[in-house]
Amino acid sequence: MTPQHVEPIVAVLWGALLVIAVLYAWRWVALERARGTRDAKPTPAFLGIGFGANFLDTLGIGSFATTTAAFRLGRLVPDDQLPGTLNAGHGLPTVAQALIFVIAVKIDTTTLVAMIAAAVAGAWLGARFVSGLPKRAIQGGMGIALLVAAGLFLLRNYDLLPGGGDALGLEGGMLLAGVAGNFVLGALMTLGIGLYAPCMILVALLGMNPIAAFPIMMGSCAFLMPIGSIAFIRSGRYSTKAAVGLAIGGIPGVLIAAFIVKSLPLTVLNWLVFVVVLYTAATLLWSMRRREPAPATSAA
Repeated sequence: MTPQHVEPIVAVLWGALLVIAVLYAWRWVALERARGTRDAKPTPAFLGIGFGANFLDTLGIGSFATTTAAFRLGRLVPDDQLPGTLNAGHGLPTVAQALIFVIAVKIDTTTLVAMIAAAVAGAWLGARFVSGLPKRAIQGGMGIALLVAAGLFLLRNYDLLPGGGDALGLEGGMLLAGVAGNFVLGALMTLGIGLYAPCMILVALLGMNPIAAFPIMMGSCAFLMPIGSIAFIRSGRYSTKAAVGLAIGGIPGVLIAAFIVKSLPLTVLNWLVFVVVLYTAATLLWSMRRREPAPATSAA
């Protein structure tokens, strides 16, 4: 990553990201105080998952599928709290990623801003829908989402994903297609479907350079996750301890991946993630088949 001359609109985005991060953290704390939350201290497991998931996220693996797998394997977070926990907890680390990549990678600013705005709009609408879904619907939705993620990992492992082109921006109908696609991806984010791999595919299909996906996907998530997470936090449909652990553990993971490691041979890791994600999807869909026991009723 080589820093480029910072254009005015990029500087505005950078400042807006800082404001979003501060306002999100303040609002998060205020809502938890209003709910009377007493114990939000994260466990070492949550901190470690946050570090590892966001370390891999910065390298392009994604964090939602890996975090969901870790939570499910350890039985750490109830299924109906997974979407809220993922969005709330990974919000601040993703802002850290975006602050780095929107400056380090230079692309057309119109394309960048339009696709980020579309993802935010999709998430704003999607969060209000997902936060009210019953547990079985969330299990089914996330199970299908993880099957899609496993499929993307499989395609990546066999080099079957589109390679992209050389463009660093979009115009006309291609720009409209990019905006529409990122709107849908932003809405799906609130159900626990990670945006990174689908956004990379979208960018490649539109003929853009694959490196252009990094500021688009990281900038999109950095704006939409804090905004979309407020609905989950307000409703209480998330794990406070887990989300705080992801946030605190995730930021160091981002910084180490971006500035120290920078790249890794990820082939073996991709296969490992594929197997774990496929297993997690199967367990979620199996859990959805089990009906919740009917609440006991007392005789009048």
